[in-house]
Amino acid sequence: MKRIGLLTSGGDAPGMNAAIRAVVRTAYTKGIETVGILRGYEGLIEDDMITLTRESVGDIIQNGGTILKTARSERFKSYFGQDKAIENLNKHNIDALVVCGGDGSFRGACDLSKKGVLVMGVPCTIDNDQGYTDYTIGFDTAVNTVLDAVSKIRDTASSHDRTTIVEVMGRECGDIALYAGLTGGADYILIPEVPVDTGAVIEKVKEGVKRNKNHCIIIKAEGVDISTADLCDVVADGTGQEVRSVVLAYLQRGGSPSAKDRMLASLTGSRAVELIDQDSSSRAIGITGNEIADISIEEAVSIKRQVNLELLSLIDNLSK
Repeated sequence: MKRIGLLTSGGDAPGMNAAIRAVVRTAYTKGIETVGILRGYEGLIEDDMITLTRESVGDIIQNGGTILKTARSERFKSYFGQDKAIENLNKHNIDALVVCGGDGSFRGACDLSKKGVLVMGVPCTIDNDQGYTDYTIGFDTAVNTVLDAVSKIRDTASSHDRTTIVEVMGRECGDIALYAGLTGGADYILIPEVPVDTGAVIEKVKEGVKRNKNHCIIIKAEGVDISTADLCDVVADGTGQEVRSVVLAYLQRGGSPSAKDRMLASLTGSRAVELIDQDSSSRAIGITGNEIADISIEEAVSIKRQVNLELLSLIDNLSK
């Protein structure tokens, strides 16, 4: 009988609990025990573990957050931290580790893999910044959360004839801004992958004024190289319009996961256990097209996310 460890690491994402459920219950059907590691790599270093059963993951698929808790661990970046983590895995006779997290979590998993630990990566991050997979778990829910907020912001913006700048998360990836901007009918999008052109932003607002448009919605990703406060000042000075900002922040990480995120979590979590049962090497599981696929975890962390510039052009055309 094999034993697998399971942890969630980095920022929480809607769908993490669905992934936990899929791992534990798929393992149960194969006679594999699952050990839950609390607070990510930090809990692995501190030997903070619990036994997970099929009953303990009941009624969690609809919940946001993670029942295993999560944290960022600076200690794990050191050789001492990684060696202590491996020592605890061996202490509990854990044959393989499933890591649910984003890019940073996968890099940690890759370090363990290089030291002989069998690791499976399940992509859980709202940022959608992992280049090897089309989508990450939590991204769809986060976009829908932004859409709901933008709809409400548009109501008040149109009532007051004002421009509103909505800051969304995503770190160095602009996908949340890009997808929410297109589907939410934003007038202008700023993303980290494209240099900031404040002149173009000002012209977009002025064009709207000339067309008697009584409000303007600008969505700005947090990784853009200008603060939201400074952008508000620049746009207000350049247009003479009233400009307000809304920073959605951690609101985007919460909430019940969408059907799409629950599906992706269930499929990738289950595949992780199947690969372990097949004595696979360390892999990163994701989705390409409509197919669940996996590649070596070393290759996964080396693939940079590419921005879809066609969507950016389409947003500009549709906002005219």
